[in-house]
Amino acid sequence: MPCYRCGARQTDPVRGASPWKRGVRADRQVLICPGCQAVRDWADDLDRCSACASAALVCRLGEVECRDCGHTREAAPADLVRSGGPPGAPPGASADGDLSAEVAAALSRVLKRGPAL
Repeated sequence: MPCYRCGARQTDPVRGASPWKRGVRADRQVLICPGCQAVRDWADDLDRCSACASAALVCRLGEVECRDCGHTREAAPADLVRSGGPPGAPPGASADGDLSAEVAAALSRVLKRGPAL
């Protein structure tokens, strides 16, 4: 996953704690590279906990959890269904229900191949 601000990609980490920070923005997990952390107060762009106003949030399995107070809430459904599936469909479901075709198309894009057959 690249830095949400500049698009820089993580490299293999050295031993110890990673200099990259995690956060949640628009109910999606994001990473912040060390360069963007040094430029300005990057935490102003992140979502905040509704219970304690902390920016130490993580998004996993459709929930947003505060790492400071433990408060959890559901992530916004519009951000969970990003595949273009019908409203209420599980994440990753396509409009016609053919997940394998959607995965093949995504692999073709990533691997820069021609259209999937």
